[in-house]
Amino acid sequence: MTDLTTLPFHLQLLVREYGHSTYQLILGLAAIEDPAERTKRAGQIVQLMLRLQPALRELPEVQTRLWNHLHAMAGEEVALDAPVPLRSLTVRTEKPTRVPYPRQAPKLRAYGAAVEALIAKAVTIEDAAEREQATVQIGRTMKFLYRQHNKENAKDVTILRHLGELSGGQLKLDPAVVDSENLFEMPVGTGRTQAFIVPQPQQREGRDRREGRDNREGRSGFGNKGGKKRKKGRQEPQQPPQ
Repeated sequence: MTDLTTLPFHLQLLVREYGHSTYQLILGLAAIEDPAERTKRAGQIVQLMLRLQPALRELPEVQTRLWNHLHAMAGEEVALDAPVPLRSLTVRTEKPTRVPYPRQAPKLRAYGAAVEALIAKAVTIEDAAEREQATVQIGRTMKFLYRQHNKENAKDVTILRHLGELSGGQLKLDPAVVDSENLFEMPVGTGRTQAFIVPQPQQREGRDRREGRDNREGRSGFGNKGGKKRKKGRQEPQQPPQ
């Protein structure tokens, strides 16, 4: 069995994805001298790779993807008359550097680091009107996020206090204007939908009674003989037999 640690990093990923057995079959293509037979065997291996990874069927150009993966594992020296264009993959002999994980948590977890980045950007805006507009948008976003964290205390004064803490007192708004104009509320669409009128219990009861009576009258074999409709109007009572 091939030792994965001796392979370039991108080949390690491909071997783990399709398995060692498939990789050994691909390495056997180099021993086939006839190019047509070699390409035919490669096509069979591509179909095997697709069976091993059925989720790839949903991807666009799946055949191009599989043939290029086979080409990378077989090597540049193995010539293949593939039905799709083959490209040489960049050989990566080392693992990519690890992305540093943020060690400093956000000051207020309800908003996250993204809101802190927006506030840091808004502080650098020199135009007063543009900075105020940016502050309103940030406050609106903060109130939306804080409602998910604590819906009962999501008040404008709370958002203004947090905004001042995160900006170091550089972003300020008039609390009276925020409250009177509802600046921190998300805009609501003007379209209206027609109200659905729920029938009252008396109406539903009368309607159900009428529908049940109509169904009984129209049903054959019940109420009148032969399924004929009963005539409307008053009927004479039958006389007892003499």
